[in-house]
Amino acid sequence: MVLPALQPYVASLTAYDADLGAPGVHIGMPSTTLTFVLPVGEPLDVGWAGDPASRGRRWSTVSGLHARPAAIHHDGTQRGVQVALTTAGARALLGVPAGELAGELVELLDVTPSLRDLPERLSEAPTPAERVRIVELSLLGALARHGAPHPSAEVGRALARLTRGAGVQEVADEVGYSRRHLTTLVRSECGLAPKEFQRVARFETSHRLLVRAARAGRPSLARVSAEAGYADQAHLAREWSVLAGCPPTSWLREEFPFVQDSAAPEDAG
Repeated sequence: MVLPALQPYVASLTAYDADLGAPGVHIGMPSTTLTFVLPVGEPLDVGWAGDPASRGRRWSTVSGLHARPAAIHHDGTQRGVQVALTTAGARALLGVPAGELAGELVELLDVTPSLRDLPERLSEAPTPAERVRIVELSLLGALARHGAPHPSAEVGRALARLTRGAGVQEVADEVGYSRRHLTTLVRSECGLAPKEFQRVARFETSHRLLVRAARAGRPSLARVSAEAGYADQAHLAREWSVLAGCPPTSWLREEFPFVQDSAAPEDAG
């Protein structure tokens, strides 16, 4: 549970300690939050999929909103703390607007030097709970330094409506802006144009629904497609191929191999 003072700015804060069995590559999915990762034991080896020049080993990684997958290379184990920041959280905790970080993979030192000691402090923490506590206290300190800025009420409402699938023109009419002005404000706030933000939000919804269904043992791509707002299952597959770098069936085979034998025939394409 995120501390109340951080809740407008931190969507989730999780200590992870995973044994993945063997070396491999994990997909970093696009989402409507910024990702802030602090690995422990080994630096995070990450880059944008298909872009070798972006790959690097970092003791802290901040990634802005993006509409393409990241490739996280690992040796079979991963430990650390991962934080999902809202767009407001970028200003409040890192001191920069989310729009400036869109499509970027940077280290804390490049963004907010005041938090540069976090990797070393986490390396000395004996337990995951202690690591979480260290990050929470550091973020509370950052909030005190940067204040609690918010986007305008209209932009905040527009982002919320776009996340829920409302059309761009409909949202522009609701908040009283022209479509062009809304596009300028949304891009400035988060780094993505409204249609692109909406596309990522729909993909994020489908990812969440697919994880939930897979954990229940029987994912239905047709059902996920409909609930996430895609025209059909083929539309879902095309969007996943672009935004995740693979169709959902391939991702399921990697992440949830135990559900494949029970998948319905309509879900296998």
